[in-house]
Amino acid sequence: MQTENKERLVQIVRNFAGQRIVIVGDAIADKFLHGSISRVSREAPVFILRHEQTETLPGGAANCAMNLVALGAHVSLISVTGDDQSGKELRAKLEAAGIDIDGMIVSDRIQTTTKVRILAGHSHSSKQQVIRIDYEGAPLNDEEIRTAILSKLEKALSSAKAVVMSDYNYGVVDSRTAELIRRGTDTPVLVDSRFRLADFIGFTAATPNQDEVENQTGSSISSVEELETAARELKNRLGHRALLVTRGGQGMTLLAGEEAPLHIRAVGAQQPVDVTGAGDTVIATFSLALASEASFDEAARLANYAGGLVVMKRGTATVSPAELEHAVTG
Repeated sequence: MQTENKERLVQIVRNFAGQRIVIVGDAIADKFLHGSISRVSREAPVFILRHEQTETLPGGAANCAMNLVALGAHVSLISVTGDDQSGKELRAKLEAAGIDIDGMIVSDRIQTTTKVRILAGHSHSSKQQVIRIDYEGAPLNDEEIRTAILSKLEKALSSAKAVVMSDYNYGVVDSRTAELIRRGTDTPVLVDSRFRLADFIGFTAATPNQDEVENQTGSSISSVEELETAARELKNRLGHRALLVTRGGQGMTLLAGEEAPLHIRAVGAQQPVDVTGAGDTVIATFSLALASEASFDEAARLANYAGGLVVMKRGTATVSPAELEHAVTG
């Protein structure tokens, strides 16, 4: 990359500070249980794990919020948690990070979505994830909670420089949420929806991975040409201005306007340490760059750098502006 282009990306990163971003979506409590394998059980042919520590980190929309605040943004999170231990731990982490949680609804009628990852290994060795246990509540169909979400969101939109819809299919984002955003702001709106992307049309951009593009279009992708065709079809169907397709170790592909697809090579090490939450880092960086008046091309390149950095960290992690600047100029 030319020096002047690197300087431009660095300047965009320095413009991140103070941008106001609103996130609406499903907040998840990511629990990581660490332990050492001590011996084989006499009761069954399984290893016995000696517990060392358990930590709770923000996941889903909450992880996107953590990534944004780590990059210097002012962040308002609109979401729902239960009045349970996982919800309390999640909200405490978010508040300690400086995220505005006034838009988080707390209800004893729902259970906080919690994903427990068991990480095991021998003493003095790196731990590997061996199983994940999910605790999911009933679908969010409480009309009082839905009304409260819309009220909090409408208030937050007035000062937003960009909006992120982070849909993990747990019910916070629905058609009414999308319609309120569509008519309530003219700032960039970014969509991350694992299963229902086709329901959210007419926004600024979406950030699906290649598998999600295949699922949405019903196409099998085995070449760059097939990827370009499927991505263009999905972009047109969604009516978005841009589509940023993440491809793991193969980098990213950007379709913006009527321009030819831009293929961005992956940066950093070829073998990731942990891809947990990497998509949240990508959309956080992409949206914050657009709020900082970057072009789609520039925003995608910065998101690619951020994604390359975060997969080299364990667990649901974040990237700092200093790390991002170093990656750009290094």
